Amino acid sequence: MEKRKLGRSDIEITPILMGTWQAGKTMWTGIKDTDSINTIRAAFAAGITTIDTAEIYGQGHSEQIIAAALSDVRDRVVYASKVFANHLKYDLVIAACDRSLKNLQTDYIDLYQIHWPSGSFNSEVVPIEETMAALNQLKDQGKIRSIGVSNFSRTQLAEAAQYGIIDSLQPPYSLFWRSVEQDAMAYCIENNISILAYSPLAQGLLTGKFAPGHQFDPEDNRAKNKLFQGENFELAHQALEKLRPIAARHNCSLAQLSLAWLIAQPQTSAIAGARYPQQAEDNAHAVDVQLSPEELAQIDTIGRMVTDHLDQDAVMWNW
Repeated sequence: MEKRKLGRSDIEITPILMGTWQAGKTMWTGIKDTDSINTIRAAFAAGITTIDTAEIYGQGHSEQIIAAALSDVRDRVVYASKVFANHLKYDLVIAACDRSLKNLQTDYIDLYQIHWPSGSFNSEVVPIEETMAALNQLKDQGKIRSIGVSNFSRTQLAEAAQYGIIDSLQPPYSLFWRSVEQDAMAYCIENNISILAYSPLAQGLLTGKFAPGHQFDPEDNRAKNKLFQGENFELAHQALEKLRPIAARHNCSLAQLSLAWLIAQPQTSAIAGARYPQQAEDNAHAVDVQLSPEELAQIDTIGRMVTDHLDQDAVMWNW
């Protein structure tokens, strides 16, 4: 799989990253550790060598699962993890990084990201200057190789960039959720900041496997996802029907088509989660789907059937 530069760093990432929120188990149902380990190994075998996680995913459990799956090939993979909004004071950032290093059984984290802006989820408001000072210190020590942010607006991203080099932004971004295009994307392009799109399949909606009226377990985070509710869900199904002929033309799945469209966007790579090995392998093959400019434009228009009806709130869930 052809690799791309991460921001201005010398780190190379794959266009498709392996997302591991589900490996942490919290806010997901029916997840087994053995499946998670086998799936991460399958992603690596299929050429996905960039793995994204966070301390909050199962309170370190996702990071531990990654270590169980990939420690023997650590020199051939890129680890991206995140510090949560309640750990953004200087000393707490340092401690969180040390915990993540231990969980991942590694001496360094390639990309370390602020998971949510300070103040999110009623967390204490910490000046970005203080958080960035800790991240710069970790970088100077060699504990992390690059700094990223997640769920930041353009304004928040620009403020963080005053205090250090930001190599990536991780926003929710898919054919059905595109607020980053109106906000931070232009800034990222101007400043060579990689966009690492999370929920690139709209939490599975773009796979086409959820029938109209599908109800999630209340413990599943997708029960609160706006895209699976009311008119948004209905419009998504209408759009999926229009995408099917394009996927059939390329002999690929709806998921592969959606990922191929996303990684063709400026500066953008996709963090795709998977529960089972076959899903990870299928995600990797999205890089083989070559879309023409006309098809990219057609898919863009179909996606707007959904996104034109969404509100301007950048958060995907009704939490």
